[in-house]
Amino acid sequence: MTTPAPDAHGSVTIAADPTAVYALFTDLSTMASLAEETESMQWRRGSGAAPGAVFAGQNRNGSRTWTTKCTVTAAEPGRVFAFDVHSAGIVPIAHWRYDIEPASGGCTVTESTWDRRPRWLRKPAAMVTGVSDRNTANTEHIRLTLQRLKERAETG
Repeated sequence: MTTPAPDAHGSVTIAADPTAVYALFTDLSTMASLAEETESMQWRRGSGAAPGAVFAGQNRNGSRTWTTKCTVTAAEPGRVFAFDVHSAGIVPIAHWRYDIEPASGGCTVTESTWDRRPRWLRKPAAMVTGVSDRNTANTEHIRLTLQRLKERAETG
């Protein structure tokens, strides 16, 4: 089975060790500070990045707020971190993935997301989040997150 292309993605080359970069985006408080819409993240099941671990995300766009439940699907230090996002604990929202490839002097990180919302949820979700074009918004959010990740990783 072929994996479909992501709905939004971006890459950045970072002059830092892949394991150190992985540690940044699997530390939930650090990741929340880097991501565009995320205010906070807390482990709900497990205490670190491992398949099956669950964390909650508190998100904000202006005055709009919402909570998501995220289940880790892949966690390989220095290589990949991925999770599925659900609303109300059961409705699929998205799949997010961070791939790390060694590069000269550091690594290249690719952040990707797949929109998994059912069609019936897209309009209500836009009203809750204030984002009518989620793929375009996510493309910009990924660019900003990766820029912040690069700055954080390269400055220590």
